[in-house]
Order: sequence, then C-alpha cells, then structure tokens
Amino acid sequence: MKRNSRRGSLVIAAVLAASGIAANLAWAQVDAAKSSVTAVARQIGVPMEGKFKKFDAAVSFDPAKLATSSAKVEIDVSSFEIGDAETTKEVKGKDWFDAAKYPKAVFQSTSIKNGTPGKYDVAGKLTIKGKTVDVVVPATYRQEGAVQVFEGALPIKRTVFNIGDGEWKDTSVVADDVQIKFRIVLAKK
Repeated sequence: MKRNSRRGSLVIAAVLAASGIAANLAWAQVDAAKSSVTAVARQIGVPMEGKFKKFDAAVSFDPAKLATSSAKVEIDVSSFEIGDAETTKEVKGKDWFDAAKYPKAVFQSTSIKNGTPGKYDVAGKLTIKGKTVDVVVPATYRQEGAVQVFEGALPIKRTVFNIGDGEWKDTSVVADDVQIKFRIVLAKK
C-alpha cells in the first residue's frame, strides 16, 4: 500500500484519456464529467471544435520518479461529435477518421521528463488511422485536494495521419494544423 501511495497519475490528447494510480491516492479514476478531449481545426479560417465523448487511459505517474512513469490513452474516434449531424457523420467516414476500419486513436508514452517550469514533456507514439508518429506532448499537472488535473494541447498535421483524404486533402479549405486539447481530472475512487 505504501508503494501505491507514492505513485501518481498522468493522462494525456489526443489526442487522444482514463484511470490510474495517483500520488497521495491509492487508486484514482477519471471524472468524466470534468474531463475532456477535443480537436480544433480551421475550415476556411474559421475554428471548428469537436469533442471525443469516449476515451480511456492507464496511467502511472510520480513526479519524483519520472523514469518509471507512463501513460497510455485510447480514444474511440467514432465518439467524435462536431456539432451538426451531417458533419459529424462525414468526419467519422473513410476520408476522415475511417472509424469503421480504425476505431481507436492511441497514445503510448515512451518517456516523461521535466519541461518548462510546471510542465512535463511526455514523449510517445501517437497512432491515428493506422499511422504511428513520434510526438512530444506538453502537459501540466496539479493536485487540487483529492483530485489531480492534467491539461495540455498537442499540435498535429492532419495530413500526416491521412485525415482528410480525397477532396479534403487540399489544406486551403480545412487547414493542416489541428490542436488536440485535453483536460483530465482524476479523483479518488
């Protein structure tokens, strides 16, 4: 039990979210009502934000033992909603997420290091639509009483993951840059 009380929790984006073992908490779980994973893109210069309604993660985080800390986040891409039903259906289709063939986006950490003050650099592999890319996710961590909060944003290029194929490959309509934002709140079980 003492060993578990020294461990912490870290949940990453997006990109991709979760349950884990938390510092000063024997066990923790994601507070889904206070947690979110979103993606923000620009269509003809106008920001469009969609939300992933289902995500899960396994996290082990100890700020004093970063070498043994880790995070794995899985996002159900078919749970993505962007506002209107027609656009949501289009984004889940073959040219965008191809949710039927690639139902999950996955982030698996490979290392966690101190970044700028108050931030951690979480390096890992992000897999979307069958394509795996090395990324570094900047994340903040803070403890608020009995809960832990992890926040951050990961910029990606959608075309690297073949998101927006066919007529949507042209980045003058939907920009290549996408921000995956996350806020994960872990609470004591």
